[in-house]
Amino acid sequence: MSRMPNVRLALLLEAVGWGPSRFARALRKLADERGLPVSCHPTTVRRWLEGTQPRPVVAALILECLSDQLGQRITAQEAGLTRAPATVVDPSWEADPVHKLIQLTRSELDPDRRILLGTGAISLAAPLPPDGVALPRPPLLQAHPSRLRRRPEPTEADQMRAMASVFAAMADQYGGQRVRAALAAYLAHDVTPLLRAGGSDRVQRDILSATAQLSLLLGNTCADSDHQTAAQHYHQIAVRLAAEADDHTVLAIALRTMATHAHDLGNHSPAVLNLAEQAVHHARHATPVTHAYARAQLAVLQAHHDRHAAMRAYALAERLHSRGGTTPGPFTAYPPGALLFQRAHMLATLGDLGGTVAALTTSLRLRTPAERRAATLTRARLAESLLRLGHLDQALTHWHGFLEAFPTLHSAQAARRLGAMRQLLRPHLRHRPAADLLAQVDGLA
Repeated sequence: MSRMPNVRLALLLEAVGWGPSRFARALRKLADERGLPVSCHPTTVRRWLEGTQPRPVVAALILECLSDQLGQRITAQEAGLTRAPATVVDPSWEADPVHKLIQLTRSELDPDRRILLGTGAISLAAPLPPDGVALPRPPLLQAHPSRLRRRPEPTEADQMRAMASVFAAMADQYGGQRVRAALAAYLAHDVTPLLRAGGSDRVQRDILSATAQLSLLLGNTCADSDHQTAAQHYHQIAVRLAAEADDHTVLAIALRTMATHAHDLGNHSPAVLNLAEQAVHHARHATPVTHAYARAQLAVLQAHHDRHAAMRAYALAERLHSRGGTTPGPFTAYPPGALLFQRAHMLATLGDLGGTVAALTTSLRLRTPAERRAATLTRARLAESLLRLGHLDQALTHWHGFLEAFPTLHSAQAARRLGAMRQLLRPHLRHRPAADLLAQVDGLA
């Protein structure tokens, strides 16, 4: 039976102004950014236009790519890709964040539905709507007593923040993959029933703020599980809930996290810079340490656009950080080692390898035992930077330290650093210590 041409896909490509070659290049680039082993050639695109259906993972990439270019969400039906996986949740900013959180956390607990959390047409740049976070407010605080027999107590939010500290500490020690399921279950079973359970306005907003913190942490664990689209869903939810709670501190941190997430995935566009600028805007109403946290990431992103602006932003972050006065906690403290790590990111973008090594060295020295995952990733970055300067033996020393911690880290970021290590060591096989270390790395695969 002959196939029917995919007229819908052809019309969308015409609207974008792309032929098969340009579309194939865009899909390969997107697949590389997502770390997906997808190969696409102009002949492949022509087969799709003739009616061949792509694999589901490729169909999801097609939808994301077209949605990004057209500035609107394109569905599988609109693109003639009926085998594309259904979107689990509405990816738009206007969607009810409480409903999305309920949907997502329930899906997290279902292995079959959890697979779909990483699919769907959603841009990882995630630019804010035109009015920033001044979004339509659904009736988040409307009570639904049937969902909960009791109204939340004033101490409920404090308990939630204590749990957030526990989950954050575990992720810092063992990686996000180890924490994700337990955190999702806690949100699904213990937190979401509180969101529409009534109570005083102050209690409800306090619970929304604490839920935003937990959602942000869950998004981070998804990113560290290499489920990037799910991570962005949770980050968006955190922004919406923090805005609804009128909590400038959590809102600034959530916006900064979204900018960091996009940057880590290789996106340094003006839309991502806007996220960082929005974070700084709200951080001005928060503590100096929160302001420093937002400013440091802004410096990293500005380094891709304006060297002097980046240096000014980081200098201000240092001054704000020096005021101190913070209390321990994932949303109240900004470790000095983390600040120096951002300096290293900025300097690396600016091409200052010597400064990058110096910043990473100091960052590693300042890391505490509680920052085990961060210290391990810092050590890997330091080894990579040392090798680029030609200091192979020093790099090997730090890579040995990285490998000692790696087996107990359940982290996609650590796995990527292991892959980078393998690639960087291969040209040095004639150096016996490098060859021995590479054999150790290959043994972990």
